[in-house]
Amino acid sequence: MAERHDAVDVIVTKRDGGTLTDDQIDWVIDAYTRGVVADEQMSSLAMAILQRGMTRAEIARWTQAMIETGERMDFSSLSRPTADKHSTGGVGDKITLPLAPLVAACGVAVPQLSGRGLGHTGGTLDKLESIPGWRAALTNEEMMSQLESVGAVVCAAGSGLAPADKKLYALRDVTGTVEAIPLIASSIMSKKIAEGTGVLVLDVKVGTGAFMKDIDQARELARTMVDLGTDAGVRTSALLTDMSTPLGRGIGNALEVTESLEVLAGGGPADVVELTVALAREMLAGAGVTDVDPAEALKDGRAMDAWKAMIRAQDGNPEAPMAVATHTEDVVAERDGVITRMDALGVGVAAWRLGAGRARQQDPVQAGAGVFLHKTLGEAVKAGDVIATLHTDTPDRMPRGLQALSEACGGDGAIEIGDSAPERTILLDSVGALTA
Repeated sequence: MAERHDAVDVIVTKRDGGTLTDDQIDWVIDAYTRGVVADEQMSSLAMAILQRGMTRAEIARWTQAMIETGERMDFSSLSRPTADKHSTGGVGDKITLPLAPLVAACGVAVPQLSGRGLGHTGGTLDKLESIPGWRAALTNEEMMSQLESVGAVVCAAGSGLAPADKKLYALRDVTGTVEAIPLIASSIMSKKIAEGTGVLVLDVKVGTGAFMKDIDQARELARTMVDLGTDAGVRTSALLTDMSTPLGRGIGNALEVTESLEVLAGGGPADVVELTVALAREMLAGAGVTDVDPAEALKDGRAMDAWKAMIRAQDGNPEAPMAVATHTEDVVAERDGVITRMDALGVGVAAWRLGAGRARQQDPVQAGAGVFLHKTLGEAVKAGDVIATLHTDTPDRMPRGLQALSEACGGDGAIEIGDSAPERTILLDSVGALTA
């Protein structure tokens, strides 16, 4: 146990631009987790960190201290290497669904501890829970067995991993300190390092539908997280990817599972396929597997076989029909032209309001709710063409969903039709690219 400190001294050190010692960091994280440091004191420290920043060494120690408040997983007994992916969240970001079985089909185990959605970005567990019978809660023994037999598992993170993070995350959410890059990075990486994977690939989203709107900020976050992983002995890299436009065409839980199945069947939207394959290659390279082409595993059915085995192992029925919303409404083009804007935030908020997401952790979600894009960025339309269809089980939500589309981009609307549109670039940059 670190020596006893005073919370006010720790706050003042950071408030005045000083560097926290290892002992100060160890003590304050442990004491806050045990309730010795009060919420208002940790709020003050979080604000000081937001304003003053942290050195690489401070962030590494802060992350390590959060890990030490809980348990660590160990996958060294598995017969194959492990690799994981973490996305900072976006609209239509269903990449985990095809990616985990794809990488497993190529010989690398994927232990994916995921969460539920809050606000306009969807949660992976919510998507999978739209599959009849599928369960998110697994014991550590079930998880290890499934990783050995199937090679991929997507499940809920247990409360034992970095419990300090859960407490601090909730505090940051209500104190205006969510944006502090040292705290974002340590929050994500404390859980991922504790998870015990050998390789970690980060998908850092940039754009209107992402947490990071600015590419320079996103690059700083990516660099910080890659450094944290590297310092902890995890082979870590990051891809910066576009989230100004939704990924794919389905936004909403069952809609996204259906689209993921299209990708696993060798089809699906080009942007979803491109990002899935790029992340798979990065994960495989980190694990030293360079003689397998993940694009081929999508085409020849190996990834689909792994998907079905993964879903069945968690009591889901991969053959069951997906939920379909009871009410729909179309958005049509008012003129001929080309889609010059399909704003990710506007579409994400519309799907959320229709019932695909939640405003509070305890809120239920609708499996069939969301938005399906018949047309997206760069595609030609004629007046009267259906651009998007809104789906919900509660028709009184429909006006608010439509309002989200019309009010996006400062009232200019989420969907814009012009005469020409730029091509979309999915992969914007990379940080700490892995080599085998």
